[in-house]
Amino acid sequence: MFSRWGHFAYRHRRIVPLIVIAAILALYVAFGLRLGERMSQEGWDDPGSSSTAAAQIEQETFGRDNNGDVVILFTAPRGTSFDDPAVFTAISDHLNTLQADNPGTVSHINSYFDTRNPALLSEDGTRAFAALGLVGDGEQTLKDFRSIEDQLVPVSLPGNVTTQVAGATAVADALDKGMAGDISRAELYALPAVAVLLIIVFGSVVAAGMPLIVGILSILGSLGVLSILAGFFQVNVFAQSVVTILGLGLAIDYGLFMVSRFREEMDKGSPVPQAVATTTATAGKTVVFSAAMVAVALSGLFVFPQAFLKSVAFGAISAVGLAALLSVTVLPSLFGILGPRIDKLSVRRTARTARRLEDTIWFRIPAWAMRHAKSVTVAIVLLLLALTIPLTGVKFGGINETYLPPGNATRVAQQDFDESFPTFRTEPIKLVVTGADNAQLVDVFTQANRVEGLTGRFGASSATVDGTTVLSAGIQDRSLNASVIDQLRRITPPEGVEVHIGGTPAMEVESIEALFEKLPAMAIYIVLATFILMALVFGSLILPAKAIIMTILGMGATLGFLTLVFVDGLGAGQLNFSPGPLMSPVLVLIMAIIYGLSTDYEVFLVSRMVEARDRGKSTDDAIRYGTAHTGSIITAAALIMIVVCGAFGFSEIVMMKYIAFGMIVALFLDATIIRMLLVPAVMHLLRDDNWWAPGFVKKAYEKLGHGSGAPADPLMEELSVHHSEPLPETVASRSGRSTEENSELVSFVELRARLENRPLDDVD
Repeated sequence: MFSRWGHFAYRHRRIVPLIVIAAILALYVAFGLRLGERMSQEGWDDPGSSSTAAAQIEQETFGRDNNGDVVILFTAPRGTSFDDPAVFTAISDHLNTLQADNPGTVSHINSYFDTRNPALLSEDGTRAFAALGLVGDGEQTLKDFRSIEDQLVPVSLPGNVTTQVAGATAVADALDKGMAGDISRAELYALPAVAVLLIIVFGSVVAAGMPLIVGILSILGSLGVLSILAGFFQVNVFAQSVVTILGLGLAIDYGLFMVSRFREEMDKGSPVPQAVATTTATAGKTVVFSAAMVAVALSGLFVFPQAFLKSVAFGAISAVGLAALLSVTVLPSLFGILGPRIDKLSVRRTARTARRLEDTIWFRIPAWAMRHAKSVTVAIVLLLLALTIPLTGVKFGGINETYLPPGNATRVAQQDFDESFPTFRTEPIKLVVTGADNAQLVDVFTQANRVEGLTGRFGASSATVDGTTVLSAGIQDRSLNASVIDQLRRITPPEGVEVHIGGTPAMEVESIEALFEKLPAMAIYIVLATFILMALVFGSLILPAKAIIMTILGMGATLGFLTLVFVDGLGAGQLNFSPGPLMSPVLVLIMAIIYGLSTDYEVFLVSRMVEARDRGKSTDDAIRYGTAHTGSIITAAALIMIVVCGAFGFSEIVMMKYIAFGMIVALFLDATIIRMLLVPAVMHLLRDDNWWAPGFVKKAYEKLGHGSGAPADPLMEELSVHHSEPLPETVASRSGRSTEENSELVSFVELRARLENRPLDDVD
């Protein structure tokens, strides 16, 4: 099938790229440009949880709780009083003007300068605040904030009073801007750096441009797909960063493998049509199955209830799928057009056929690992297990201002507000009580106020409406969220009364619980699905089992290292973040990504070993052949992916740093000690057992076109025989090129005319 597609791509080499590129550009222009306005800040919670039910009841009864949307914090130097008429009047006038000028945006403002409520003034009298409620709901809340953002801080205030902006919506805006910066950084730094690396790898500007074409088109297309999905599903803004990092990295990797194989076939002296067909039948097939592995790993995220994970899975799968599709459509056609000119615009001389494989480090390192197979296996397994140990100390939390850099203005403002006004948390814990009379409500109220870890007693957020009351209180520290909620769950409501625990702390805790409840199902699904796919690709049951075990070892080591850095704080100062609990959805996401990338490189490496084995090589020869042929390419691919991830490693958002560094560590371990040392050592110890599979697996393997190389094409076979024949002058002159440049083209034209029984001049 892949060989036939390679022939098709060659024959229609001019029209295929035009159609595909036009479709991608149309998709991006029609939908991708509108992605920003369709993205959501929500989707972190479990929609089936008690906290979600509490939020729905509260909103339906009282409307959205917007008291903590925006907080304007005023700080006066010691010796300056907020009761000074000049200071008080200036701030009061500013707030009144803000509300009057934005009636469709600001619903209310509660402040010390409106009520002189001493609770809205800090104990030392140096800080006072105003709480703004925004009119908008859902995604409109953030739009409302941005429409008044430049009006929140007065130009100047008497008495050297300073102003800071905090609140839940302000924090969400800062996080969103940080993620937008990640995309720009990738475009400004990652793409040029990758282009330079590709030129170094290939030594040719034209060859280096091929993977970049796939990478850019993949990103444009996946953003269009993501925008379409956002019209039907809730797509979190975070998905765009993940789509960019995965789509760009994998698309370039796939292009790298395709270009390398095509040049390898050209070096063998294959005619261009046959080189295109063989490249598509070998590297193209591997790319498609490799992308399937990554997509399967990411599809495991659909098991979880959080819309955030589903949206990231949608976007990432579309990016990976497009990367593979473009690699086996656009690239083979471009190869057919370019032929030997793939090496045009060389910046350095490459002697790919001048050195023997046996002289490369990609041959010598695996050979050494095989000679010391037992020692290498034990040492590397122990190292990976040791790196996994810190994972036992992992802690989980929710998204908040601590995910911003320590010096970020919004984060500092939020921390100053929480410190000065601990009882006015912008993320309170809530109890939504329904069906209670006054006596029953007092019973619930009494039980709730026995809970330890609160900043103060529960209080009613508003008057009771239709038998529903909302009680709220602050929690002293986020580390106490789980403890407080566990205590609240022990409340025994009176008969006929329902008590739902709500608020951001409850959503975070229940989201973590939902993730760990579904994690075993995700693991079983991914392992089984990738095992079946690899069995079909390798024609073996032993190789997939080995691959999964190694992937799990590498994943454990990566997660252990990430815990050491992002939870325990190793290098936090240098990387400009504050260590702390991880977001559980992000941990699940990085697990899916690491698993997918590891199986991705496993397919590329082992496929070449299987290819050699199918040609009759011994196990050890197949190992050496596969590693020597793919070692440099896998290393280059990993290096390119690391460069792409590195651009996101400078993100202002901690969870993006976590994903970027997680991918960097996983790629480094995978491309070095696992692929170059552990895989050859273990396969050497297994020897011929590597290739074992029951008969039905072997038959399925052969049905998919494995085991026989690139299927032959009669035209291509005949072309190979007549490749060196002199060229008819009429055809050479008709093409407008030299005889030497048209050698393959004219032979192909002659043979096509002969097989189709047509005059030579009638053949294009």
